[in-house]
This record gives sequence, structure tokens and C-alpha cells, in this order.
Amino acid sequence: MKGFILLGAINMFLSIALGAFGAHGLEGKVSERMLANWQTGAQYHMIHALGLLFVGLLTTRINTPLVTSGGWLLLVGIILFSGSLYIMALTNITKLGMITPLGGVSFLIGWALIAVSAIKEL
Repeated sequence: MKGFILLGAINMFLSIALGAFGAHGLEGKVSERMLANWQTGAQYHMIHALGLLFVGLLTTRINTPLVTSGGWLLLVGIILFSGSLYIMALTNITKLGMITPLGGVSFLIGWALIAVSAIKEL
């Protein structure tokens, strides 16, 4: 699905821009802990942006609802996991950390659905 390739490309751009902002714009402005949170968010953002690109390419071969749902869950994971870490680092509102695991669960379920879809195609 071309939409996932577009979403993946946009999120790759954002992950690189936000990673660079964290490395160059936040150093000395936020605590080391919050900078580490930002870096973790950027790392997972980039990995799962690549995942979205992968899903877009995969749908040309295995275009099932499981793959599509998996792709959407990767996007939700980026928003919840990375987004909560970005906002937490900028605001120092540590209660936002309660949202982060929901993003992690979204990542896990998304990859599980993609794996199940691949197993069904074997």
C-alpha cells in the first residue's frame, strides 16, 4: 500500500529531524534523563518508520488485513511511544511515561500481526 510507504518516508524524515534536534538543540537545556528519553523516542521512531516502509513494500506481496492492521499499529506505536517521550522530555511531565507502554504494546501487537500474516502465507 503506497500509503504506508508515504507514512514511512514522512516518519523517517521526522525521526531524523527530531533526533538531530535532540542531539543539538536540547543538550544542556534538559536533564540527562530527559535527553536519554528523547534519544530513545527517536531511536524507536526511526526503527518503526523503517517498519512502515517495510509494511508498504510487504503489502505488494502479502496484502492482508493482518499486515494492514500491523502497519497501523506501528504508526500508533510511534505516536504513543515516541510522542510521549518527546513531550515528556520537553515538558518534564513524567506522568506522560504512563502512555509510553501503550505505544510499546502497539509495536508488539503490530509486529505479531505481521508475523502471523507471514506464517499464514508460508
